[in-house]
Amino acid sequence: MQSIETEGHSIDDAIERALRQLGVSRDKVDIEIVSNATRGLFGLGGRRARVRATLRRPLTFEPQADRVEARPATAPTPVRPRPEPAPRAADTARPATTPRPPAPPRPAPASRRSAPPTQPPLDAALLERARTVLTEVVRLIGSGGTVEIAHQSEGGYLVITGDPSGVLIGRRGQTLDALEYLLNRIVAHTDETGSRVMVDAENYRERRRQTLEQLARRAAERTRRRGKPLALSPMNPRDRRIVHLALRNDPTLTTRSAGTGFYRKVIIVPAGASRGGRSRQNET
Repeated sequence: MQSIETEGHSIDDAIERALRQLGVSRDKVDIEIVSNATRGLFGLGGRRARVRATLRRPLTFEPQADRVEARPATAPTPVRPRPEPAPRAADTARPATTPRPPAPPRPAPASRRSAPPTQPPLDAALLERARTVLTEVVRLIGSGGTVEIAHQSEGGYLVITGDPSGVLIGRRGQTLDALEYLLNRIVAHTDETGSRVMVDAENYRERRRQTLEQLARRAAERTRRRGKPLALSPMNPRDRRIVHLALRNDPTLTTRSAGTGFYRKVIIVPAGASRGGRSRQNET
């Protein structure tokens, strides 16, 4: 394979010199740049460009018929028909399939506005055991309140009386919620029904429920007037449930919870509005 090296003032000049020496066109050679041209300091010590040109190997094509080896002719192998398998006894004895009856229609999913499930009534023995535990907890806190068992339409619950200072209630009922959580954790060790005991103090639960229902109605009216989603301040699950129940029968809007964690926001969305729209803040 012929190859030469040439020099020039530039790469293109060196390539032209190589093509003239080989007497071929540019597409017939492979060019390799050995070194590029450089200038020296004040024109001294410069270096010329140098390339290596190599002739490409010519492509040859052989006829396809020349590469096919002649094979001796052989007689075609006769194709034997495959015998059909005999029917099995099980297949002959199998009765004809009957069409399956149509599946019954699936029940429609429950509406989001349906009433939440309620727990079964609490056992009297469970309530008495919970009253004993809560009485001891209140005594250890140092409050002079007493614990009694009360009844309502949903069932029995515990009421703390004799605490006018509100120490056992706390800000927005946080202390009362903590007492209720602690009580249910203690009682759950001896109760397998999963029932939850509600704790109230100085009729706080009822007063809080009325306040939240009034807040929900005012927020709903504001949402309808503006036609935009409205977000309430973060609430615990009990307070959010009260707001949802207060507005569940209003056909002009819907409610949903947004956020993560224990304290989440209730979003009031007017009918026909985008659920993903930006919500305005309203302090509870």
